Amino acid sequence: MTKERKTEIIKEFQKSKNDVGSAEVQVALLTEQINNLTEHFKTHIHDFSSKRGLQKMVGRRKKLLSYLKENDVVAYRELIKKLNLRK
Repeated sequence: MTKERKTEIIKEFQKSKNDVGSAEVQVALLTEQINNLTEHFKTHIHDFSSKRGLQKMVGRRKKLLSYLKENDVVAYRELIKKLNLRK
């Protein structure tokens, strides 16, 4: 992920001007990384060390989403809809 893409994602999902670490921003950044790694695995099937990193990212995103769901259901639903995570 390039620096420009990362700043675009942060600007899209931040709550205030200086917000770079809220749960929504972290989930959006993790989703971008997960999508990039998923594309990587389509050509590099036997890259097992990166698969471990992917599994850790998915777990971290799951924990952040459950935190967000417990604390702010409206923001959780909006984030899920924006990122197309659940059907």
